[in-house]
Amino acid sequence: MNNQSSSQNQNPTTPSSKISSLNYYHPSPSRTIYSDRFIPSRSASNFALFGISPPPTSDGGHGDDTSSSSSNYTALLRNALFGPDLGFVPPSTPDKKNFTIATTTPVSRNIFRFKSETRQSLHSLSPFGVDNQLPGVSHRPAKSPRIVPRSPYKVLDAPALQDDFYLNLVDWSSHNVLAVGLGNCVYLLNAFSSKVTQLCDLGVDDTVCSVGWAHQGTSLAVGTSNGKVQIWDVFHCKRVRTMEGHRSRVGALAWSSSMLSSGSRDKSVLQRDPRAQQDFVSKLNGHKSEVCGLKWSHDNRELASGGNDNRLFVWNQHSTQPVLKYCEHTAAVKAIAWSPHLYGLLASGGGTADRCIRFWNTSTNSHLNCVDTGSQVCNLVWSKNGNELVSTHGYSQNQVIVWRYPSMSKLATLTGHTYRVLYLAISPDGQTIVTGAGDETLRFWNAFPSPKSQNRESKIGASSFGRTHIR
Repeated sequence: MNNQSSSQNQNPTTPSSKISSLNYYHPSPSRTIYSDRFIPSRSASNFALFGISPPPTSDGGHGDDTSSSSSNYTALLRNALFGPDLGFVPPSTPDKKNFTIATTTPVSRNIFRFKSETRQSLHSLSPFGVDNQLPGVSHRPAKSPRIVPRSPYKVLDAPALQDDFYLNLVDWSSHNVLAVGLGNCVYLLNAFSSKVTQLCDLGVDDTVCSVGWAHQGTSLAVGTSNGKVQIWDVFHCKRVRTMEGHRSRVGALAWSSSMLSSGSRDKSVLQRDPRAQQDFVSKLNGHKSEVCGLKWSHDNRELASGGNDNRLFVWNQHSTQPVLKYCEHTAAVKAIAWSPHLYGLLASGGGTADRCIRFWNTSTNSHLNCVDTGSQVCNLVWSKNGNELVSTHGYSQNQVIVWRYPSMSKLATLTGHTYRVLYLAISPDGQTIVTGAGDETLRFWNAFPSPKSQNRESKIGASSFGRTHIR
């Protein structure tokens, strides 16, 4: 009993003594006291928080390969987070009681300054600057933006290609055959073999105003200045049928899976079924001037029409009156394109007095965006392989522009035509476009990426260079 009592007196552990020690806590004299003004201190950096060991001391040591590799990585990570160790002692936080302005202590150059050594490309995936590179550490190269060739890879002479904004004289089939209307004739260019064939000659009293391929690529519709629509079997170079109904020239044609739509200067759109006996099954009225643009949506449910009355209409499969009317354009609407990627996304372009590309959501009947291009918009086409589109222009720059959607930033501006770029078609693989102008030339451009590689060259005529004749 006496021994236990003496041990308790020597080591008191009562609760009151613990509370008393907490109330009268005195900091260690060696601990740094920070004032209310915070000054960053390298010496106060908690390297352990990031799993990084402090900088190695000068006495060093010889470790194995694993420790050397680990130290290299640690040094690289420490330099990236805290900047390089320049060999000077960082300033310590001054005491409140003995505060003086230090004029001889160097200040870290990383404070409140951008590090020029770590400036890098916005596309780089590496967080480290090239100046901090250590031996044995490889850096992934920065991803460069897609390069669009600024020159056409092929130029064809196209004599008698009309300089008329309201016509549509070029179309590209799913079998890789290009149809071009020149004067009163239609020519077919096989993009694989570069062979040119004359399909038809309408005679001196008629001219070609529009051409349009059926989805299967075996039938071609030809709109004429006499208001007729002819359907041709291209494999046998034989006219299958002639359909009437319009009172003036047919400047626009569009195929759905089973229907053929034709737009005319007589302000009407006729819906035709080549399988039916009658020339047309319905007539769409609404435009107050010539119909110059027609495009079916990719699901064949909606038809968009543009006219010289500055109107853009949307029709469904069974309507004879437009279900949607857009009147924001201030010039003729010829350029029309449905997005193959987003359902209900429609792009349209206006003529000289308008110069704008507008985007519409036909599912919600809303206007999404408007971009002033600075010149007449003649045609639009979407990339099949990505969210990009091409516009062709007339007055006053005659350029071709590749856009990225939805930012509408310019990927490339292609020049070379000396007249308005009135005609545009896209290859079946979605990589190549062909443009036509009143300068009587057709130019082929590698404008869009392929589905697998953005830099792979198009297989369609990519090896053919120089200038040739289409007839």
